[in-house]
Amino acid sequence: MATGWFETVAEAQRRAKKRLPGSVYSALLAGSERGVTYEDNLKAFAELGFAPHVAGLSGERSLSTTVMGIDISFPVLISPTGVQAVHPEGEVAVARAAANRGIIMGLSSFASKPVEDVVAANPNTFYQMYWMGTRDVMLQRLERAKAAGAKGIIATLDWSFSNGRDWGSPWIPERLTLMAAMRFAPQAIVKPSWLWSFAKTGRVPDLTTPNLTLPGQQPPTFFGAYGEWMQTPLPTWEDVAWLREQWDGPFMLKGVSRLDDAKRAVDAGVTAISVSNHGGNNLDSTPAAIRMLPGIADAVGGQIDVLLDGGIRRGGDVAKALALGAKAVMIGRAYLWGLAANGQAGVENVLDILRGGLDSAVLGLGRSSVQELRPEDLWVPEGFTRELGKIPTAPKPRSPRPAVTRDPSKPKEKVAGGSA
Repeated sequence: MATGWFETVAEAQRRAKKRLPGSVYSALLAGSERGVTYEDNLKAFAELGFAPHVAGLSGERSLSTTVMGIDISFPVLISPTGVQAVHPEGEVAVARAAANRGIIMGLSSFASKPVEDVVAANPNTFYQMYWMGTRDVMLQRLERAKAAGAKGIIATLDWSFSNGRDWGSPWIPERLTLMAAMRFAPQAIVKPSWLWSFAKTGRVPDLTTPNLTLPGQQPPTFFGAYGEWMQTPLPTWEDVAWLREQWDGPFMLKGVSRLDDAKRAVDAGVTAISVSNHGGNNLDSTPAAIRMLPGIADAVGGQIDVLLDGGIRRGGDVAKALALGAKAVMIGRAYLWGLAANGQAGVENVLDILRGGLDSAVLGLGRSSVQELRPEDLWVPEGFTRELGKIPTAPKPRSPRPAVTRDPSKPKEKVAGGSA
């Protein structure tokens, strides 16, 4: 089976599907309920058209930008995801690939590798925080990330524990016990390259979450940590402001889909938001992120950095998001498929595909920099955008109806606006 270079993210996905055990691939694909949001994330990008020029194009183009004060070579960030069982090197391989391509690495709380190892591979690492545990526990996790050298925080709050899927959810054990290994064996035995990649390391896939380890304790399992998260009282906007106060560097709030929430995020002091629906893994029937982006970017883009997360598969998708107001985008499934297909080189391959496609779009649109992309570079169909949480404009008060007088000695007659 080919394990070398691939030319599109779709090919990376095909190779990942061939290489991974069925339940592991299904966990990456994910989605929730009917999959309406997952599908719309992809469909919406295809509805947008480019408006290219034919001459006067720029021979030199700059793809670099700055996000939350950090210079990156092109406007793509690694979105934090848990990648247990995808590849033995996991997040460390992803972090090295991101560093080699000059972009920011997002590290999940549920990652399979410790933050210290990931920051060592990529100093521009942002640590992701869920609202889980007590405030004291969250402070310990923030302090650990800071001590490791993480440059920023990504607070992810857009989760309502929607986990039913019409096509069925994958079976994932809490621990890889002998019984679990026997049950999993029929899937693994037919995927020899995946099995051999772990066998060479002498280790089985790690199903624990080392970044959620408390001093003197063993790392919780993925599902143990998930249970802690579910049992934590839900955060308020005051909690968001408190969490932001505990970190003196870049702070992104991920998962914003409403205009009113975007404005509250600004009030809470964040430095960036990501317009996102959790990749279609959360509340199904939430519109595609790209549909919600323009209104949010118009509302708060002049105050904080606005990013987009959801449905990015091509460099052209990146260009469309930038034209509609995003400072940069975040990718999840795309790099996981690259990791599954060919490890660190596969992630670099995906990033090169996105960079190349973005450069082609900037060229065709007659721009010399990604920062010049504008809505007029696109054809946007009528009714494309969705504005959620828009505060309605108060109706203008009606002018009082002028008094109508009549001579009581005369019969009634019709007057404008109704009966006299």
